[in-house]
Amino acid sequence: MLGMVSHASSPMASPGASPTASPGESAAPVTIGFDLDMTLIDSRPGIHATWRRLSAETGVRIDADLAVSRLGPPLHHELSYWFAEQDIPEAAARYRSLYPHYAIEPTPALAGAREALDAVRAAGGRALVVTAKHQASAQLHLDHLGLEPYRLIGELWAEGKAEALLAHRAAAYVGDHVGDVRGARMAGVVSVAVATGPCSAAELTEAGADLVLPDLTAFPRWLREFTPA
Repeated sequence: MLGMVSHASSPMASPGASPTASPGESAAPVTIGFDLDMTLIDSRPGIHATWRRLSAETGVRIDADLAVSRLGPPLHHELSYWFAEQDIPEAAARYRSLYPHYAIEPTPALAGAREALDAVRAAGGRALVVTAKHQASAQLHLDHLGLEPYRLIGELWAEGKAEALLAHRAAAYVGDHVGDVRGARMAGVVSVAVATGPCSAAELTEAGADLVLPDLTAFPRWLREFTPA
């Protein structure tokens, strides 16, 4: 089906998904979580430019090509490859001050991103963005591209994303990294992975994704067939 890779018998929600309403009650809107970098947006060009500028300012050699090949973990994780531990807080602060000037304009939405968010709304649901990115930076991307989830939650990574998914009673989480899969599994929600980031379809499946899509263009069809538990 549309190049989908799945090891689940069906895309049904697992424990922790939005509950079914009792008779006579209105069902709560289904919440679907999305990662940001390399799931909804291709942030590589902007992040590449920001790393290059940080390198020029600090005199520290940073391989920007390598850095953007492993997007997903928090900024401090990548900084640890290039800066001494005691210099990371200052480098992070400078990176974030440079980010709005170098990273927002060059960053496009990925194929199917708008349609995926629209599909959730059209189904009466709510699209939640949960990302490891600094929340202010993430909001700049959403505003620039006109992407409008009902809520944005930043600075949560891997299993830490379960906190937001549980708090907002998400039924599924869509991401491109094995860390996103781990977050979904920790929350007990359906893990939908897209092979648009640094992790291959095989890696995402091995990590425990219930479903792997080639990209978000396949998401609306999956959503039409999805029935939360």
